[in-house]
Amino acid sequence: MSLLSPRLQLKVAQKQILTPGLVQMVTVLQLNRLELKDLITQEIAENPVLEEAVEDGTQELAPEEVQALLEAERDAAEPAPADQRILETVSEAVRQAEESAGADPAEAVSAGAAEAESAESPVEQATTDPFDEIDFGSFFDDYLDPGFKSPSGEPVERPSFETFLSAPVTLSDHLRSQLSVLVVAEPIRDAADLIIGNLDENGYLSASLEELAVVGGFALSSLEEALKLVQSLDPTGVGARDVRECLLLQLEGRNARGGLAWRIVAEHLKLVESRQHKELARLLGRPLEHIQIADRVIRALDPRPGLRYSGPGARLVEPDVQIFKEGDDWIIELNDDDLPQLRLNRDYRRMLSRDQEPNKDVRNYVKERYASAIQLMKNIEQRKQTIMKVCQAIVRRQTEFLDKGIDSLKPMMIKDVAEEIGVHPSTVSRAVANKFAHTPQGVFELRYFFSEAVQGPSGSATPLLLLKRRVKRMIEGEDAARPLTDEQITARLHQEGIHVTRRTVAKYREDMKIPSTHQRRVRE
Repeated sequence: MSLLSPRLQLKVAQKQILTPGLVQMVTVLQLNRLELKDLITQEIAENPVLEEAVEDGTQELAPEEVQALLEAERDAAEPAPADQRILETVSEAVRQAEESAGADPAEAVSAGAAEAESAESPVEQATTDPFDEIDFGSFFDDYLDPGFKSPSGEPVERPSFETFLSAPVTLSDHLRSQLSVLVVAEPIRDAADLIIGNLDENGYLSASLEELAVVGGFALSSLEEALKLVQSLDPTGVGARDVRECLLLQLEGRNARGGLAWRIVAEHLKLVESRQHKELARLLGRPLEHIQIADRVIRALDPRPGLRYSGPGARLVEPDVQIFKEGDDWIIELNDDDLPQLRLNRDYRRMLSRDQEPNKDVRNYVKERYASAIQLMKNIEQRKQTIMKVCQAIVRRQTEFLDKGIDSLKPMMIKDVAEEIGVHPSTVSRAVANKFAHTPQGVFELRYFFSEAVQGPSGSATPLLLLKRRVKRMIEGEDAARPLTDEQITARLHQEGIHVTRRTVAKYREDMKIPSTHQRRVRE
């Protein structure tokens, strides 16, 4: 019988480790323009080395800024003590060579440099800071120069920001704005305000008048008068307590009180839901044609009048990319307007100089902040390049869509674009997530252009989006008395060379909120 005992074992294994820089790169890539702006603003606030560059690259600096920049450049140009001794020795060798007419100045310089190198202490070489081996010069040249500005062509007329924004108006705001201009007694106004506050998102009164009387301390008669006042406001039907009352209020608003549609809603609403027209004609003693006309009137009413004001708030959208045509060429521009441009703070550069001899903790902190700032700049630039490459691939594959519209959209897979630009499919997926492009056909999410092709001889050129539109058009053109079944739609698609199953057609129909064949049938 073997006994268990703790042991130490060594083994070699491979596993993926995401460095902080790689995690940040992935995070930055999937941010849209507004989210990236928030991230940059937060980093500027937290990292003292980062600062926002002057918007106009030609703008002159203040005198104190110029002086600070000159001091920083002079400090950075001053050599270390060991290098200073080499330069002094070389200078002395050059002077002696110039005084001696027979000596070769080049040989003297070489000899002086060799002596200086041999005189350098090995201890000083061992204590060289590895951080100093990093070439910050290229980063300083690119991000520190306040006069640098990338050339740009002619200004392009961009879509107005108001095109993508809308101020949401809630149902309560809409009703209270109407109530504020009506001349009514103050108690009735207060009771009406209480009723408005108890409407649900569909515009129905969610509490009984008796409950409101207890909560608000109003007389029942005042609440009944206030309810009539609310029900007279726009949209018609708001303040109802059920669907029947909502539809009756809308018919009354159309001066149809007492008519055939009114009687059907008031007495036989269940038969309307099941489209039993013949039964309605028998019960009401009216011709079938009159019942069908009344049915169309009823179905044109809105059973949820408050939903138009109670839906989700307006989504703030700013296109990340501008795609437009100049002549025969398609131009792609990233929308960097109002996006803070980063640069490295000049004052902190002096703390990296050995001559300043800063505190060791301070120096290490500044090194860490510089490394973090440069990593962020590189990740932002990498995000820009990746989005640009993806958009270039989209334009090459969807040129007909950009010229003609949605009916010319072609199938396009994320993995195909990833292979084309040489990245992983997950990188493309993050690059198009929550990002929008302004095109000649309108504003679209970048993911909108990616769609799988359907099967069949003709299906390989048909994306799923267009297949759904085709199914919807078939249903819109059907005979209301004999609506198409899912099997019939599938058969028609097979005749057009598109191979899909009945189950797939049913799924597409449900995705588009289209009722079943039985629910669409109009009974005669």
